[in-house]
Amino acid sequence: MQHQISIIIPVLNEKVHIGKLLKHLQTVSSRENISEIIVVDGGSTDGSQDIVKAISGLTRSLSLCKIESRPHDDLSTPLKVTSVLLLESTKGRAKQMNLGAKRASGSILYFLHADSFPPKHFDQLIISEVKKGHNAGCFRMQFDSTHWWLKLASWFTRFNWKSCRGGDQSLFITQSLFQTIGGYDERYTIYEDNILIKELYNRKQFIVINKKLKSSARMYRKHGVWKLQYYYWRIHLKQWFGADANALYRYYKRKIC
Repeated sequence: MQHQISIIIPVLNEKVHIGKLLKHLQTVSSRENISEIIVVDGGSTDGSQDIVKAISGLTRSLSLCKIESRPHDDLSTPLKVTSVLLLESTKGRAKQMNLGAKRASGSILYFLHADSFPPKHFDQLIISEVKKGHNAGCFRMQFDSTHWWLKLASWFTRFNWKSCRGGDQSLFITQSLFQTIGGYDERYTIYEDNILIKELYNRKQFIVINKKLKSSARMYRKHGVWKLQYYYWRIHLKQWFGADANALYRYYKRKIC
């Protein structure tokens, strides 16, 4: 089976990162492995949509130019530009990512945060794992910070332990498995990644690829490393003790957002 990946990126006011990420994805992957890049906006007011529209228009123009400029006997050569689609959604990463999945044409879905940059040849690495029968997983993570705690937290992401997982590490999952599970739980405005990952671990359907994805430590810089880590631990404990989606979001909004 010939696999292709649909990259799905939920955004909300991500003008600082989204343009850089879209260019990065074009650079480190092979066009023949990527069906499309789907950016799902949850109501940005900072110009994020304009950046995505500009890049989307550029990729269409480049594709047309390549089609028109190629010799007639070279029409089988794959185009080197991946199409970028912009969708608009109600706010909430779970809703945004589910909408992106509905529009995806690839046999593999790759969910990625706007401030997380996957390694070179990530597409080949993902497809290789799926061919081995690993239907879901992520990459190791490295924060863009020299703080010793964040370096230690990054180091632990190499282990295939549920406690070391999070949405910042990205998530690949086959389209069929995603549909079987029912997608992201849209009751959760936050913590939606962990809910899905928990289900994947319960099904013993998770692998960690031993290559580093680089993710922004901007929230740690904004709030302070220990204060934010404490907030995150409280959220995990609240969920473990039975707090519902609304309770988790109220705490997050009060302390972090």
